[in-house]
Amino acid sequence: MTALASPPAASAAIERPSLVGLSREGIGAELAAIGVEPRQIRMRTAQLWSWIYQRGVTDFAAMTNISKDLRAKLADHLIVSRPEIVTEQISEDGTRKWLFRFPPRGAGRPVEVETVYIPEVGRGTLCLSSQVGCTLTCSFCHTGTQRMVRNLTAEEIVGQILMARERLGDFPDATTPVGAAVPAEGRLVSNIVMMGMGEPLYNFEHVRDALLIASDGDGIALSKRRITLSTSGVVPMIARAGAEIGVMLAISLHAVRDDLRDVLVPLNKKHKIAELLDACRAYPGLSNARRITFEYVMLKGVNDSPADARELVRLLKGIPAKINLIPFNPWPGTDYACSDWETIETFAEIVNRAGYASPIRTPRGRDILAACGQLKSESERMRARERLALEAMVADAAE
Repeated sequence: MTALASPPAASAAIERPSLVGLSREGIGAELAAIGVEPRQIRMRTAQLWSWIYQRGVTDFAAMTNISKDLRAKLADHLIVSRPEIVTEQISEDGTRKWLFRFPPRGAGRPVEVETVYIPEVGRGTLCLSSQVGCTLTCSFCHTGTQRMVRNLTAEEIVGQILMARERLGDFPDATTPVGAAVPAEGRLVSNIVMMGMGEPLYNFEHVRDALLIASDGDGIALSKRRITLSTSGVVPMIARAGAEIGVMLAISLHAVRDDLRDVLVPLNKKHKIAELLDACRAYPGLSNARRITFEYVMLKGVNDSPADARELVRLLKGIPAKINLIPFNPWPGTDYACSDWETIETFAEIVNRAGYASPIRTPRGRDILAACGQLKSESERMRARERLALEAMVADAAE
């Protein structure tokens, strides 16, 4: 684990507005507020948009196609923010995990989230967080044991992308760290998944605004087919996500019966499986080329039988879909275990025969608690360790 110093701009983020995460209209409003002439606002907005998102520049003084006087005015009143990096961890398999710190913004103290970069052959995937903590309390998920603190802003979601690209050397003229595991060619952050801490559809507006910047052709410029939003099943927001964001959709399913999903994903008590799948069938733009991904964590003796696999196939009939089987990633204090590999392969064979591509997602970053379901802020993780230690002491004393 490497502890890193805060970027210079972080301490000023509370005092001066940041341009990161704003729409073009929002940037234009900030320019108008500092006295930029109305006839120049559109041009200056386009220049700032390019410098911030295409070139990764944080210092107004480096924006050389903007007049010197305006650069000075921008520096006096505005910033291009980056999150503070508390720690950076690198797994044996090359996976990177950053612990980012953001201002309190009503939380009473600075807040922390984790963001993960997964390098693979031909692509580099960045797993973003949308909330500090989570309200859903999914029983197999480490993040679900952390109380909900607050939503992240569009600025903070986009900031995770910009800081990851900066640390990896993914901006023009930047240098990639020696020995870093990254794709051999092309963009180093080529894919984004909203699968980190939090439920994205419970922070809809900020997630939408951030992902529209990520997919903007003049912004971060990732194809919407390379951006995936994962939800545990906030049914009323699914159609809106398709209409207003238009990225790929993933559903954290994990069970084929309502009684079991009520335990694994308590949101199911509000929106049952049948209702969730109806919303998936109606997802805007759904086609064989734009399939929904159904995520299914493999829990030993819980949801991994051949009968479960056959029922999964039956439930998804008629939905253009693929299935991601995720070996359970253990975390301190969990009551679950990962299914045996032979069991996972048997399950995969059944869904594959039905025509659903079901790659078994090889666990990545387990040694640094960076795998699916393992994310949690370090302060909350420390409290959990202390709680477990106290429980062990009490148990020993009772004996």
